[in-house]
Amino acid sequence: MIAAWGGEAVARYMGFVQKNAEQSVQRAVGRLKNGKASVPMDGGGEIAVEVTVDAAAGTAVLDFTASGDALASNFNAPSAIVDAAALYVFRTLVDDDIPLNAGCLAPLDIRVRDGSLLAPRPPAAVVAGNVETSQHVVDALYAALGVMANSQGSMNNFTFGDERRQYYETLCGGAGATAGRDGASAIHTHMTNSRLTDPEILERRFPVRMEHFGVRAGSGGVGLHRGGDGARRRIRFLAPLEAALLSTRRTHAPQGIAGGGPAVAGRQRLIRLDGSIEELPGCFSVSVAAGEAIEIETPGGGGFGAPVSPDV
Repeated sequence: MIAAWGGEAVARYMGFVQKNAEQSVQRAVGRLKNGKASVPMDGGGEIAVEVTVDAAAGTAVLDFTASGDALASNFNAPSAIVDAAALYVFRTLVDDDIPLNAGCLAPLDIRVRDGSLLAPRPPAAVVAGNVETSQHVVDALYAALGVMANSQGSMNNFTFGDERRQYYETLCGGAGATAGRDGASAIHTHMTNSRLTDPEILERRFPVRMEHFGVRAGSGGVGLHRGGDGARRRIRFLAPLEAALLSTRRTHAPQGIAGGGPAVAGRQRLIRLDGSIEELPGCFSVSVAAGEAIEIETPGGGGFGAPVSPDV
C-alpha cells in the first residue's frame, strides 16, 4: 500500500479507521445508561464494575476498583485482559461494520486498582486470567449495562495426555439471554476463539472414545427469555493417561438479570472401572486407567427478565 499510495496517505487512512471506530463506539455509548454489577468467582474473589455514562459526549467510565484483592490462585488477570474484555464488549454493541482497532477504546476510561485481582503485582499467578477471569469481566460489563445475562463464564479447559501425546480442548456451554432473545445452547461464548476437534479425528489420533456429546437440557436459567443450555461430554480412555480440567462456575452459577433466573452450575465426574462415580472439583488433575471415563457438564446461561406466568 505504501508503494502504491505513499506513506502519508496510508498513515492518514490508518488515523481515519481509528477515528471512525471511536465515533461508532461513541454512538453506541450514547444509547447506554449507568449501571453496576458484581460477579463472584469460584475459589474466592469478585469482579465488580460501575459504569458511568456521559451520553452527550459518548464516553463512559468503567470502574473496576471495587474488585477483590489479588488471589493466591492463578485466577488473577493483568489489566491488559480487562482492556481486551472491554474492547470486545463495546465492539459487540456497535451496529456499524468496522474493523476491530484501538480507536474503539478511545471513548472508554477503564479504571483498575493496583494490587487487585485485575491488576496484580508480581509474582501473582495469572494463567487462568486469560481463559477464565476474562469471561467474568465480560459478564460483569454486560450485566452492568443491562444488555445480557451471564453466559457460562468458563472455557472449560480440558487436557489429557502422556509423555508422547497431549491434547487440549475448550468446551461449549450456554449463552446468556438478552432483552430480545433466548441464549444459544451448547456454544462457545465470548472469547474462546476455538473449535472442538471432530470426534473421528480425536479417536484416530488419541486412545479415547467419545461416548456422549450433547445438549445438557434444562441447564439454562428461566426468564422472559431463557438462558442457553450447557453441554454434556463424556470421553472414555483406552489407555492410561493424565487428565486435567481448568474451569469455573462450578460453585457460583451464571446469574440472570432483570428478574431472570440463574443457570445450573457445571460439574464433572470420574467413572471408574467398577462403575462407581467420583465427583471432581472444577480444577483437577487425575490419573485415569484404561477403561475409565470422565464426564463434564458445562454451565448454562442466565435468563433475562422475569418469567411470564402461564395464567397471565
